Amino acid sequence: MMIITRIHHHYDVNNEKTSTEVHANWHEIKSTRDRILSESDWRFMSDQTPSQEWIDYRQFLRDLPQNFTEANEAADAWNEYDIPE
Repeated sequence: MMIITRIHHHYDVNNEKTSTEVHANWHEIKSTRDRILSESDWRFMSDQTPSQEWIDYRQFLRDLPQNFTEANEAADAWNEYDIPE
């Protein structure tokens, strides 16, 4: 599942597909990250026991800006991350 879309597909009048690479930006990455962190907060309430996968994933999200200098690199790493269910 792609979190940050980096490739947009277009179809011409002959229904032939072309792809365009889209550059990510930090605003999009941070706002999406903040939304996912907020939506997963319930997993860390006192009556829940989060899996190690969720603990690691949330740490990965919090560390994105520090671990990557380019937004495209952060988006690509996030898209490759094995997101817990």
